[in-house]
Amino acid sequence: MIATTTVKNWGSSLGVVIPKELVRYEHLSEGEEVVIDIRKRQSVRDLFGSLPDWKINSQKMKNELRKEWAH
Repeated sequence: MIATTTVKNWGSSLGVVIPKELVRYEHLSEGEEVVIDIRKRQSVRDLFGSLPDWKINSQKMKNELRKEWAH
Protein backbone atom coordinates (compact mmCIF):
# COMPACT_ATOMS: atom_id res chain seq x y z
CA MET A 1 0.00 0.00 0.00
CA ILE A 2 1.25 3.49 -0.82
CA ALA A 3 0.54 6.51 1.36
CA THR A 4 1.32 10.19 1.11
CA THR A 5 2.39 12.01 4.25
CA THR A 6 4.10 15.25 5.26
CA VAL A 7 7.57 15.55 6.75
CA LYS A 8 7.44 17.23 10.18
CA ASN A 9 10.10 18.70 12.43
CA TRP A 10 10.60 16.67 15.65
CA GLY A 11 13.26 18.29 17.80
CA SER A 12 16.48 18.28 15.79
CA SER A 13 15.18 15.55 13.45
CA LEU A 14 12.54 15.13 10.78
CA GLY A 15 9.83 12.50 10.91
CA VAL A 16 6.67 11.27 9.24
CA VAL A 17 3.44 9.92 10.67
CA ILE A 18 2.21 6.66 9.17
CA PRO A 19 -1.53 6.99 8.47
CA LYS A 20 -3.70 4.68 10.61
CA GLU A 21 -5.19 3.04 7.50
CA LEU A 22 -1.69 1.91 6.49
CA VAL A 23 -0.90 0.79 10.05
CA ARG A 24 -4.03 -1.38 10.06
CA TYR A 25 -3.47 -2.70 6.52
CA GLU A 26 0.12 -3.74 7.26
CA HIS A 27 -0.63 -4.85 10.88
CA LEU A 28 2.16 -2.61 12.20
CA SER A 29 2.95 -2.20 15.85
CA GLU A 30 5.30 0.01 17.85
CA GLY A 31 8.93 -1.08 17.69
CA GLU A 32 8.64 -2.88 14.35
CA GLU A 33 11.27 -2.12 11.76
CA VAL A 34 9.94 -0.98 8.37
CA VAL A 35 11.46 -0.01 5.03
CA ILE A 36 10.45 3.38 3.63
CA ASP A 37 10.79 4.27 -0.06
CA ILE A 38 11.00 8.07 -0.13
CA ARG A 39 10.10 10.04 -3.25
CA LYS A 40 9.48 13.77 -3.39
CA ARG A 41 6.17 14.65 -4.97
CA GLN A 42 6.68 16.59 -8.20
CA SER A 43 4.61 19.67 -8.74
CA VAL A 44 2.95 20.48 -12.04
CA ARG A 45 5.27 23.48 -12.25
CA ASP A 46 8.29 21.14 -12.25
CA LEU A 47 6.74 18.96 -14.95
CA PHE A 48 5.83 21.85 -17.24
CA GLY A 49 8.17 21.93 -20.22
CA SER A 50 9.79 18.62 -19.31
CA LEU A 51 8.77 17.13 -22.68
CA PRO A 52 9.97 19.77 -25.17
CA ASP A 53 9.96 17.33 -28.12
CA TRP A 54 6.40 16.18 -27.49
CA LYS A 55 4.40 17.55 -30.40
CA ILE A 56 0.66 17.02 -30.02
CA ASN A 57 -2.26 19.26 -30.80
CA SER A 58 -3.88 20.33 -27.51
CA GLN A 59 -7.39 20.15 -28.99
CA LYS A 60 -6.73 16.60 -30.20
CA MET A 61 -5.53 15.68 -26.71
CA LYS A 62 -8.66 17.14 -25.09
CA ASN A 63 -10.89 15.24 -27.52
CA GLU A 64 -9.10 11.97 -26.72
CA LEU A 65 -9.45 12.59 -22.98
CA ARG A 66 -13.16 13.33 -23.33
CA LYS A 67 -13.63 10.01 -25.15
CA GLU A 68 -11.99 8.20 -22.21
CA TRP A 69 -14.08 10.03 -19.61
CA ALA A 70 -17.31 9.15 -21.42
CA HIS A 71 -16.74 5.41 -20.82
